[in-house]
Amino acid sequence: MLYPTDKLGEVIKTSRLKMGLTHDQLAEKIGISPRYLMSIEHEGKKPSYDVLFQLVRYLTINANDIFFPESIVDTNEERKLLEQMIKLCDKHEITVISATAQALLTKNSR
Repeated sequence: MLYPTDKLGEVIKTSRLKMGLTHDQLAEKIGISPRYLMSIEHEGKKPSYDVLFQLVRYLTINANDIFFPESIVDTNEERKLLEQMIKLCDKHEITVISATAQALLTKNSR
């Protein structure tokens, strides 16, 4: 029987790649070794609660994607990912994102 946590590595890898992060970059951000991260993604290694928490928060993974993967419905995933990433931004990063969005919207309205 395939348990939902068997999808953990796949969910983490997909989220990491969507954010454009390498193993090294993500591992550094959450304080683990790149090798440990690779073993989670590719070898089915189960992370500790603390590491899982860091991964879920940093990658903005919906916990349902891990524990209830059969219920995943693709409803504008790019928008949801963007909204989740914005929640992790500081004030300066929000200003940059806002200016970029404004420039894109202005360009598209011409």
